[in-house]
Amino acid sequence: MNLIEHMESRLGRLVEGWSVDPESNPMPFQIGRFQGGVLPGVVTYATIGLSKHALASRTSGRGIHQELLLSVRSESASGVFPALIHQLAMGLLERSEAVLRGDVIGPRGVIVPGSSLEAFYAAIPVYYDDAFAAADLESGNRAVMVWMVPIGKSEAAFVAEFGWAAFESKLAEQDPDLLDLKRNEIRLDV
Repeated sequence: MNLIEHMESRLGRLVEGWSVDPESNPMPFQIGRFQGGVLPGVVTYATIGLSKHALASRTSGRGIHQELLLSVRSESASGVFPALIHQLAMGLLERSEAVLRGDVIGPRGVIVPGSSLEAFYAAIPVYYDDAFAAADLESGNRAVMVWMVPIGKSEAAFVAEFGWAAFESKLAEQDPDLLDLKRNEIRLDV
C-alpha cells in the first residue's frame, strides 16, 4: 500500500491537492484534502511527501520521516487550512527538525476567525486505529502520521509547564471534541 492509499484508507478520498505555495512556487511536498473517511463529517488536510525528508529528532538525533495531518469538522473546512499545514511543514523543513509528540507550535494568534484556538499540539492520531499511526514508504522508510491538534493559549502554556503526558491526561478525562475549532479550552486546574 502506498502513502496515499494508506491515508485514504482512514481519511477518505483525496479530493483536492496543492503542489505550489500561495506565491505559486513549487513546494517540496504536496498537500491533500481528504474527506469521506471513517470519521463522519470530517475533512483532513495532510502533507504528502514531507516524509521524503528525514527530519532530525532533537532528542535522539536520528532522522524521522513524517506527514502532518490537520482534521476539522466539515463545516469549518475553509480555504485557510492548506496554507496553515504548508506553514507548519515548511517550518520543520527550514529547521530540519521533526515535530515530536507533545510539541506545541504557537500560539500565533487565532487559527480561524471565531475561534479562540491559537496553537498546534503534535499528537498521535488517536481518533484512528493504531495501524494508521505509521505507513511503510516505497523508499523502505516508515512515515509517522502526526496529528496537529489546534489548542488554545492556556492549553499551550499548560503543556509548557506540566508536559505532554499531563495535558493528554486532561484531554482523556474531559474528552473535548478536538475536531471542533470553536470548542472551549479544557479545564486545566492541577
